[in-house]
Amino acid sequence: MRTRRISTATSLAVLFSSVVLVGGAANPAAADSSKVLPATSVGDIVTDGVHKRVFISDPTGGQVIVADYDGAVLATVPSLPGVTGLDLSADSGTLYAAVPGADAIVTIDTAALTESARYDTGSGTGPKYPALAGGKLWFGYGSAGAGQIGSLDLTGAEPVVNLGQETDGTWYAAPTLASTPGAPGVLAAGIEGRSPVELATYDVASGTATRTASTRTDGSNLGDLALTPDGTQVVVASGAPYKHQAYRTSDLTPADAYTSNAYPNAVDIAPDGTVAAGIFGWYDPDVYVYKQGATTTTPVRTYEFPNTGDNSGSDTLDPAGLAWAPDTSRLFAVTVNSRGVHSLRVLTDPNRSVTTVTVSAPPKATRGKKVMVTGKAVSNVPFSAGATATVTRIDLESPTGKVLPPVELKPDGAFHFVDTPPAGSTVTYKVSYAGDAAHSPGSGSGKVTVSRAATSLTLNRNKGLYAYGTDVSFTAHLGTTYKNRAVELWVDPFGADKPKKLVKTGTVDSKGNLSTTVDMTRDTTVTAVFKGDGRYAPRTVTSTAYAKVSVSTSISKQYKNVKIGSTTYAYFHKTTNPVFTTKMTYYKGRSHLLSLELYYAGKWYDAGSQYFGLGPAGSIVTLEGEHETGYRMRVRASYVNDASGDNVNSTTHGAWKYFYFTK
Repeated sequence: MRTRRISTATSLAVLFSSVVLVGGAANPAAADSSKVLPATSVGDIVTDGVHKRVFISDPTGGQVIVADYDGAVLATVPSLPGVTGLDLSADSGTLYAAVPGADAIVTIDTAALTESARYDTGSGTGPKYPALAGGKLWFGYGSAGAGQIGSLDLTGAEPVVNLGQETDGTWYAAPTLASTPGAPGVLAAGIEGRSPVELATYDVASGTATRTASTRTDGSNLGDLALTPDGTQVVVASGAPYKHQAYRTSDLTPADAYTSNAYPNAVDIAPDGTVAAGIFGWYDPDVYVYKQGATTTTPVRTYEFPNTGDNSGSDTLDPAGLAWAPDTSRLFAVTVNSRGVHSLRVLTDPNRSVTTVTVSAPPKATRGKKVMVTGKAVSNVPFSAGATATVTRIDLESPTGKVLPPVELKPDGAFHFVDTPPAGSTVTYKVSYAGDAAHSPGSGSGKVTVSRAATSLTLNRNKGLYAYGTDVSFTAHLGTTYKNRAVELWVDPFGADKPKKLVKTGTVDSKGNLSTTVDMTRDTTVTAVFKGDGRYAPRTVTSTAYAKVSVSTSISKQYKNVKIGSTTYAYFHKTTNPVFTTKMTYYKGRSHLLSLELYYAGKWYDAGSQYFGLGPAGSIVTLEGEHETGYRMRVRASYVNDASGDNVNSTTHGAWKYFYFTK
């Protein structure tokens, strides 16, 4: 437990007056979930491991927001004007909130989520930053130029408030305080937004605050501070330098410094010593996690926050907006976007380094021949000796995956293995590391195209021409394959109104044949598809057959029919106009050609032709004009591919009809 908080407005105002933002490439987002908070500002964040809750103060809104471990808001505790710093009792039963607008320390029942008591700290004190240490609740208070430290003793029958506990002078403003249960006699303090950063430590074991050390560091614009679990170091987040500095609490001499980036603004340390270091940055990871006793230059993992809402820009970490779950299963972060929307982000698995796995396989290989696969598992934390990864081969023979022998990781994470793929086509090798106490799970995959033999596939009836409505059997013949003997037959009649359709899927017979019957009312393309198997490649063939139209022409208005030789002629008086009725297979926009011929000197001669529109019931054409007598004539209707307005059938000529004019 610790309490620390820097005013957002003060910190950022000082920060932007002295630094310049530098851009860089953003890392992928790693936040596991995010929920928008009903907050207009953020003062502090603490976690309750007993009830699995997160408490966030909202100074402007005068409330404490309560969320669960998934980030969902459960309740708000109102009527807390300016509420800033928070701290939690050792048994997690009571939340202490500093409420400067009421000159009070307020207690909140963490089970009932209601205010349980309010302790007056004196008019004009404006307490902001509470911290439990030495059996008392300590708090920073006071106005500009008159910052002080006070205490609240709740062990007696009546609460006792003692002000002016800093006997070595005053702070520029109410100091931010930090404490830790592992060192109950140590209290650390810093002043918000000051340059250079001012720090002090106190021995509070006796119930009074005795300063043990103080310093001015080379840092500027303090944003946050936290004590290590044993109380031997205080880690600070200040706008500069661009790292999280640590100082020995005994004399405040520099100790470790945790590598981060511009501009440090938050820090929290878990009970096991894991350090979460946060920055205010748009172009770099927002949070850096370091294990206790590990390197301070290579984080276990980092987090980059995405934006919340459209066109809001990348979210940034609120100052002092980090809090560990006591069991380190989660790290909570409060962020804000350019529109002022605050979110609670729940970062799971924060103390395990992210594992990424790359797998490299040759682009091509021959089925039944050995393939060398290489790769590397990469993490900020070295892998232990003997660590292995699981290898899975995914191919046509094992679409859900076949587990191969595990592969051992070298100290740098590199690995290689040899496999003989039994099936062709695309073969995927997936390498997965299950994770351990120091590493998150990770996996990667590589693909190789493995050759397959070709098989024969034929389809009959190609270029065949058939009368309208003929039932035509199309037969596909499949050659040698491995396991798959199935063939698909697709039928695609000409014309946009008749889409391609799968009409049959089946296993070929003992002769390798599969057939389907097509009613040839249009030109039609039939496609046979073999999808391949583990040893033979896919194959597709087509056959296009052609269909004539149904066409007939009849003559009417004649006064008699007479046979001349073996041919029947319709006889017309020269004053009568013959009527030709054509019946033809209908298609939208289709027309037919009507042709006339005249017989002279033993030979038929062209007497003219013309296209006429065709309706669903056919067409009727009347031959008008001066009709010459004594000549034999004939007429026929034709469908001409393309010229008749479409191309869904093959050119078809109807039978000639004969007629003759008399006086």
